[in-house]
Amino acid sequence: MRTATLALAGLMVAFTLPALAADEVDEATGLIKAPGWEQVRAHCGGCHSHKLVTQQRGTRQAWLDRIRWMQATQNLWQFQPEVEDAILSYLAENYPPQANQRRAALAPALMPPKE
Repeated sequence: MRTATLALAGLMVAFTLPALAADEVDEATGLIKAPGWEQVRAHCGGCHSHKLVTQQRGTRQAWLDRIRWMQATQNLWQFQPEVEDAILSYLAENYPPQANQRRAALAPALMPPKE
């Protein structure tokens, strides 16, 4: 009986957690709904898929480096300081580094020439 009760409790948790997580993720973008997510939706999705954001991980500095790279090479506009702060806080909090993250970006000198 105890084994059955534990198994049932495990199933309840397994089915409840995805439902809770689904409420916290925007269906249209896949972004985690947390303070600052609307800024990311508005500013990042204009140039590329939001999936590109959700697949990345990084520290606040790593996210800032990516933004600066996009501003320097991809014509990303400059943000108002409070907008940039909200975006960076959101990204660093919700998409932090993970042990299995991808390698660091290549140094600019190692990149192919721009045409």
